[in-house]
Amino acid sequence: MAHTNTVMRSINLAGDTICVDIFRRPDGSYGFDEFRRDPEDGRGWYSIGYFGNQTFDSYDAALTAACDAVHWLSDAMAD
Repeated sequence: MAHTNTVMRSINLAGDTICVDIFRRPDGSYGFDEFRRDPEDGRGWYSIGYFGNQTFDSYDAALTAACDAVHWLSDAMAD
């Protein structure tokens, strides 16, 4: 099955191996998740936060929840 969420914003931690994506689902709800990739491993990005099932009514609500849940995110956004 194809991935149908639309990433609204992706914020990377320095080093570009960890990120948080804020996304919109086809039903209009929003969510977020934290991902990691290892350059030496060709599998690509994979979830390490397991926040993707949470549902929010707005982009701002998802972003606020992501900042509360992911300890490095607020600092990365300030850079």
